[in-house]
Amino acid sequence: MELQLALDLVDIEGAKEVLAEVADFIDIVEIGTPVVINEGLHAVKAIKEAFPTLRVLADLKIMDAGGYEVMKASEAGADIITVLGVSDDSTIRGAVEEARKQNKKIMVDMINVRNMEERAREIDALGVDYICVHSGYDHQAEGKNSFEELMTIKKVVKQAKTAIAGGIKLSTLPEVIQAQPDLVIVGGGITGEQDKKAAAAEMKRLVAQG
Repeated sequence: MELQLALDLVDIEGAKEVLAEVADFIDIVEIGTPVVINEGLHAVKAIKEAFPTLRVLADLKIMDAGGYEVMKASEAGADIITVLGVSDDSTIRGAVEEARKQNKKIMVDMINVRNMEERAREIDALGVDYICVHSGYDHQAEGKNSFEELMTIKKVVKQAKTAIAGGIKLSTLPEVIQAQPDLVIVGGGITGEQDKKAAAAEMKRLVAQG
C-alpha cells in the first residue's frame, strides 16, 4: 500500500515548500487539477526536476484526446496521468496506448460514474494501471465519502490497482486501510495540518503497515 499527496491549492513555489517538508514520507506527489489549470504542465516539469526520486501524477482528468494529452504530460515528466471514467472507451484506450509507448501509467478517476461496478469491470479490461474512487470537494461538502465505492470496485477489479481519494484524514485512515486499497490519496489531511511533516510521517507509517 502506498501514499500519494494531492497538491491542489498551491502554486509551484508553494508545492515545493510543502514537498520539502514531506517528500520523505510519500510515494507519489499529485499535481492537482487546480494547479494544472493555474500553472499548466510547467508545474509537473518543475516538481519532477526538483524532486526527481518522487513519482509525479498529473491530474489532468482527461475527457477527450487521450493519446495526445498523455503524450504532452509525459513530455513534462509525469509518471502517472489521470483520465475520467465517464469518458469514452476510445479515449481511455488512446491514453493507455500512449502511456505504454512512454513507459507511463494511467489512473482512471471514477468521480461521477453512475454504475460503479459495471464501469469498473469495463475499465479494468482496457488495461489501465489504477482505478480510483474519488469523493470530490463538492461531494465532501455533502458529507459523502468513497469507502463503499472502494469495496464495490475491489470485488470486480482483477488487473488494475485500486486507489481512494477524497477527504481522508488521520482519523479516517484506519477505516481506509481496512478496505485494502493499493494507493491512498491524501490532500488536506496533510497540507491542512500545522505540522505537515508529522502528519505525513504518521500516515506513511500506518499505510506501510497496511
